[in-house]
Amino acid sequence: MINALGIDDEAVKMKRFIQGESRTQSTLLPELLDDYIAESNPVRVIDVYVDELDLGKLGFSGVDPAATGRPAYHPAVLLKLYIYGYLNRIQSSRRLEKESQRNVELMWLTGRLMPDFKTIANFRKDNGPAIRSTCRQFVVLCQRLGFFSEALVAVDGSKFKAVNNRDRNFTQAKLQRRMAEIEASISRYLTDLDTADRQAPAAAQAKKERLQDKIAALKSQMKELKEIEVKLEATPDKQISLTDPDARSMKTRGTGIVGYNVQTAVDAKHHLIVAHEVTNVGLDIDQLSGMAKQARAAMGTQELTAIADRGYFKSEEILACHEAGITAIIPKTTRSGAKADGRFDRADFIYDAQKNEYHCPAGQALIWRYASLQRGLMQHRYWSSNCQQCAIKEKCTPSAQRRVTRWEHEEVLEIMEARLDQAPQSMRIRRQTVEHPFGTLKLWMGSAHFLTKTLDRVSTEMGLHVLAYNLKRVMNILGSDALVKAMRA
Repeated sequence: MINALGIDDEAVKMKRFIQGESRTQSTLLPELLDDYIAESNPVRVIDVYVDELDLGKLGFSGVDPAATGRPAYHPAVLLKLYIYGYLNRIQSSRRLEKESQRNVELMWLTGRLMPDFKTIANFRKDNGPAIRSTCRQFVVLCQRLGFFSEALVAVDGSKFKAVNNRDRNFTQAKLQRRMAEIEASISRYLTDLDTADRQAPAAAQAKKERLQDKIAALKSQMKELKEIEVKLEATPDKQISLTDPDARSMKTRGTGIVGYNVQTAVDAKHHLIVAHEVTNVGLDIDQLSGMAKQARAAMGTQELTAIADRGYFKSEEILACHEAGITAIIPKTTRSGAKADGRFDRADFIYDAQKNEYHCPAGQALIWRYASLQRGLMQHRYWSSNCQQCAIKEKCTPSAQRRVTRWEHEEVLEIMEARLDQAPQSMRIRRQTVEHPFGTLKLWMGSAHFLTKTLDRVSTEMGLHVLAYNLKRVMNILGSDALVKAMRA
């Protein structure tokens, strides 16, 4: 707008802002692509890390080029591309293809190579075990740098969504419920069809055709469900997923999801994921000893303390940790019906190891009676003959005698319980340690979580996420420059 003095007010205002260059002006960009990448840029960490790996030893295909045919991309280039993508929340092969064409950091990292999305996707599909080994190699590097001096890990599992939709997952109950709904709908439409026959011919014909189409579609669905029922009977766990055959329906605090159960062992000091495993078993109860042993091997230590929540409490797993020299800290599950009814709990009966007997709240001795094998565990039974005359029997048991069962390795559980009493902060440490990585990973992965199908490919995808997480953690702790120097040392 021109004022009375002939001055453009808008032009004056614009001069008060920081001005950019004209799009038509010639510019002199840096001569070297390297000038765009600062010394502390994380891409330099990725570059050095991959270059220091023995890709052939890790199992990557294509390390040695073929003597004939079209030249292929070196696996180092594609591995760098994937690590960069997962470090920057770019997991899709199509998005990685686009980024390699316009992202200066990727141009520097790959030497301006621009593989198509199919090549990128096939690399991840064909090199799953090698990529997972790459993740483990970074943990070895962290161990070499002295990150695991405390030898304390928290073990936990979390459910991650699969590509499979809940409507494409079937259990026997869900299948029967769906078939009953279809049968009810067919019956209703057949009734409507009879009603239409009694209406005027002009109006009835269109309605009959519409109803017949609906009935035909429902019968087609019923046929598909019958075929699914046959396949369902052949599965070991009586569950089938149509989109991702390895995904399983799992309970969560909400409505439940169809996905995978990701197990992790996280270092308590630096919150690094030292071991992880993707399973399609919804419960954590059988995972403790396996994860603890993996963590100890990865950390390169003889002694290890593993903390977990009560979902991991299983006598056999705790014994396996004890026999392996791993100290487990897990709160005991409370399944006592007696305590819920207001009667004496199992903990109210004190064991005397010297006499091999229990003492009840009334001061009576419950002596050993016999031993038997129950679900593969040797159980010892104790009871007293004086229960009938006891003055507080109604507070103890409605049966003739109060019987106490003791596992042959019960002492291992008692030692662990005493250990937890002496370290009440253990559960707080567990929560602070293991829940941060899960929250971060799910944020990075987005609402859909996994993009691939089948357990093997999902494990590879999770390995890349874990590697990216650990890389970012170590860069935050040491700095990019120091990490590069440590990897070259």
